[in-house]
Amino acid sequence: MEEMTASLLAFEIEGLTDEQIRQFINYYNILIEWNSRMNLTRITDPVEVARKHFADSVLGSELLPANARVIDVGTGAGFPGIPLKIVRPDIELVLVDSLGKRVNFLKEACAAIGVDAEAIHARAEDAARDPGLRERFDVALSRAVAPMNILLELTVPFVRVGGSSLMYKAASVGEELSAAESALGKLGCRAEVHPFDVGWGARSIVRAVKLKKTDAKYPRKAGSIEKAPL
Repeated sequence: MEEMTASLLAFEIEGLTDEQIRQFINYYNILIEWNSRMNLTRITDPVEVARKHFADSVLGSELLPANARVIDVGTGAGFPGIPLKIVRPDIELVLVDSLGKRVNFLKEACAAIGVDAEAIHARAEDAARDPGLRERFDVALSRAVAPMNILLELTVPFVRVGGSSLMYKAASVGEELSAAESALGKLGCRAEVHPFDVGWGARSIVRAVKLKKTDAKYPRKAGSIEKAPL
């Protein structure tokens, strides 16, 4: 796995310890093993995984407060949550996904690489109404899940007032941000765009800071959010 090690160090994941490199390599190995049995990722080359999954996920590390309680909504194969937990072991991480098989993978992967995280099988719309999860987090993460006006309704209910939703996006977010103005207003958030110029293409993370408690009617039922975004 020399390619993976070199790639991790090259793609702006600075200051990795030998243990963290080992965790990333083991994560890659178990990802590829499970990917042969179910569809977790179309990207399988070690250099591309290091770049487009691991290093890309880690871009948001400096936007996480110290010892933050973090939830990764619609995490899929664990991105961005697990790479962030590897480089920021101080955070408390909860992973949420709607597919049971992916949750089984997440549990096995976390155990295999030595990452302390809870994996929950649930739709975001349902999980956000759980009193143990609603408005209990400092940060909600989402990456490659849905347009911003949908993501806000799926993630903001998890976040405490003063916390934020971090949405990983492509370089140009102006049009999507404009379309999300109504959702930002109804959910009581203000948005900041954090651009990144990286070796695999320009990226942005939109940080929606929560200014007030979420109205009890949000999130709406599954299907309603996609059919009629805020």
